Amino acid sequence: MSFMAASAQEQEKMVVLTTEFGTMKIKLYNETPQHRDNFLKLVKEGFYNDLLFHRIISNFMIQGGDPESKNAPASKRLGAGDVGYTIPAEFVYPKYYHKKGALAAARQGDQVNPQKRSSGCQFYIVQGKKYSDAELDKLEIMMQRKVQEARFFEIVKEKTPEIKKLRMAKDSVGLQALQMSIDEQIKAEFADKNIGLTPEMRNDYATIGGTPFLDNDYTVFGEVVEGLDIIDKIAEVETMPGDRPKNDLKMKIEIVE
Repeated sequence: MSFMAASAQEQEKMVVLTTEFGTMKIKLYNETPQHRDNFLKLVKEGFYNDLLFHRIISNFMIQGGDPESKNAPASKRLGAGDVGYTIPAEFVYPKYYHKKGALAAARQGDQVNPQKRSSGCQFYIVQGKKYSDAELDKLEIMMQRKVQEARFFEIVKEKTPEIKKLRMAKDSVGLQALQMSIDEQIKAEFADKNIGLTPEMRNDYATIGGTPFLDNDYTVFGEVVEGLDIIDKIAEVETMPGDRPKNDLKMKIEIVE
């Protein structure tokens, strides 16, 4: 394969999303190939044309892609429509994260979707807010706790037979010793790990904003490279209960050839 061919293969695909407020040019990441290819397939089919941004929350995000939103009456609650399949999570973290302009896949919650699989069609674009250094420091502490708690429950699951045996024997001393052992294991595992925000992430969340609390929970598969101001204009529209805009806000998406 030639150098030119390799370069062409690595070039990231672009789409243009048009609304009444203007257009956004969006780059799709090659490192999230299943999300990228599915999105491009739907765009080629014209799937998104005339669908609505059906959920808008200022300082958070704008969401669309529900097939039931096309020509939906004003009284219809939207957000449950899909294409009959989901996509495996493709987290490329910390390289890609929920900074302002991030394109990410919507999904069902963890209780019914522990694998964090993405909707086959619904997406959101991050607006978010700007964070102070103090807020980011607190966020990093929360991130560390979240990762360590997840690891704790992984170990507990592995040791379920042992835990059941101790409980049946009503061995409270043994249970306490086992918990202390797990705590020490986690402490050792994370002693040299820096779980937090990279300098680039801290800078983005402080200067352009975003929704860092969604990182590593929803797949980010692209970003707005032109038209960030359009996100702000859309986020300002008046909404009804359920976060649907009072006036329908349609979209059109085309591939940049």
